[in-house]
Amino acid sequence: MESEKEKMLAGKLYDATDPELSEMRKSTRDLLKIINNPLSNSEAIKISFSKLFGGAKSEPWIEPPFFCDYGKNIFLGEKVYFNFNCVILDVNTVKIGNEVLFGPNVQIYTASHPLDWKTRASGLELGKPITIGNNVWIGGGAIILPGVNIGDRAVIGAGSVVTKNIPSDVFAAGNPCKVIKDLNS
Repeated sequence: MESEKEKMLAGKLYDATDPELSEMRKSTRDLLKIINNPLSNSEAIKISFSKLFGGAKSEPWIEPPFFCDYGKNIFLGEKVYFNFNCVILDVNTVKIGNEVLFGPNVQIYTASHPLDWKTRASGLELGKPITIGNNVWIGGGAIILPGVNIGDRAVIGAGSVVTKNIPSDVFAAGNPCKVIKDLNS
């Protein structure tokens, strides 16, 4: 029988009130208190980052405050920068490539809820993974929705709502986000 955590990571309906998941979120909140506290020393912050993420090829540069659900489902490449007030709802995996820049207030949501009201009322949730390629720039206030892949070297305009995959080497913007320009032409 699958645990609620296994269901969550498989993109199946799961119960977020499960004790194991609740404890994981509490542990993450404890780490975020250290990371987001301006009085924390740099060594405590560095240790907290090493415990927070599922993997990071180098220490990320994150302007506080930063928020996430679990942290362990976030995998970072080298030289990743998050500006102020970024949020990652990582009920499923979030893979971020090398040299990715996030403007302030960027929100990444793997979390979703069922469309059927009866299932939604039962409290069950689900999530879909998100992948962001190398050398991507996400403009301030952008929202990336569940299941989206953003290709290498793409630029997402500020305030965009990314509902579908974005190919490599393009500038895309809007709500919903659409390709505006091929950056190779």
